[in-house]
Amino acid sequence: MLTEPDLDLIAALQIAPRASVATLAEALDVSASTVGRRLVRLEEQRILRVIGQVEWTARARGNPRHVWVTTEPGASGSAAKALARFPEVQLAAETAGRSDVYLAVHVPDRAEERELLAERIPGVPGVAGTHSELVLRALTRADSWRLHRLSEDQQKILSREQVVPAAPDGFDDVGPDERRLIALLAGNGRITAAEAGRSLGLSQSTAYRLIQSTLRRGIVRPRVEVEPAQLGYELEAVIALTITPGAIQAVAGELARHPSARYVSIVAGTASVIHQGVFRNEDEMADFLTRDLAPLPGITASQVSVVLRMLRRYWLYREDGRFAPTGRD
Repeated sequence: MLTEPDLDLIAALQIAPRASVATLAEALDVSASTVGRRLVRLEEQRILRVIGQVEWTARARGNPRHVWVTTEPGASGSAAKALARFPEVQLAAETAGRSDVYLAVHVPDRAEERELLAERIPGVPGVAGTHSELVLRALTRADSWRLHRLSEDQQKILSREQVVPAAPDGFDDVGPDERRLIALLAGNGRITAAEAGRSLGLSQSTAYRLIQSTLRRGIVRPRVEVEPAQLGYELEAVIALTITPGAIQAVAGELARHPSARYVSIVAGTASVIHQGVFRNEDEMADFLTRDLAPLPGITASQVSVVLRMLRRYWLYREDGRFAPTGRD
């Protein structure tokens, strides 16, 4: 179980994932050595990692897709494991409700989508059917989800080391050194200029400039990865909403501001908006569906997939609510 100081540290890192140990210590009013030990312990216990969320256009030519998979009776576990191994699968989970397995996939090139969706995924043993929705626009992503635990004064201290990215405007001019740096940041969002310089064969000052440029341009957004269940959010659901066209933007914007929202996207398909949310318990989810969601205008239908087991999230394998041991991802 995570302690209250553990949760405070995670909340601080959500605000400023690359904040120095000294700044984290100042914000949390503890010693730097205490913060350092706590951070190392959470990483060694495979509970926490700070990674880099790479902007879609820097990773691939098209946007991701949501994929719902139905399986033959008794085959959901083996099918989910097989699907999670596909390199294009960002997220894979066993679910109950709309589907048996839910995937988020991102194909590097549009030309490869047909093969993945029409042949490779349906060809996995145990898969009985699939349905997908193309993401048109994401209104909020996991890097924006927060534990609201810290005071305004604590947040001000942390904001000193926040890098506010500009709106992405295409990355055709990304050079080879930047592309290698993007790969490093994707695996370790807290990598230092000295570490990056050694790995890339660059001077520390050059690596620092590249890191700052990459972050400010919004090519990579550092984010904290912790399974929601570790933070007390024991229920996770993917909710597909059908909405009248004139209300889509307003409903999506309202859902993106909801405390449960980890990922909200406008999609093309039979649904209009996908809300991936986390909830502490069944009562909290019931309140969302009946009190917060129901009054929103234009919603004509909803389908819910409740996550039973998370196998992979943002290309990292998960095991019993933690990161899989080294070598699995």
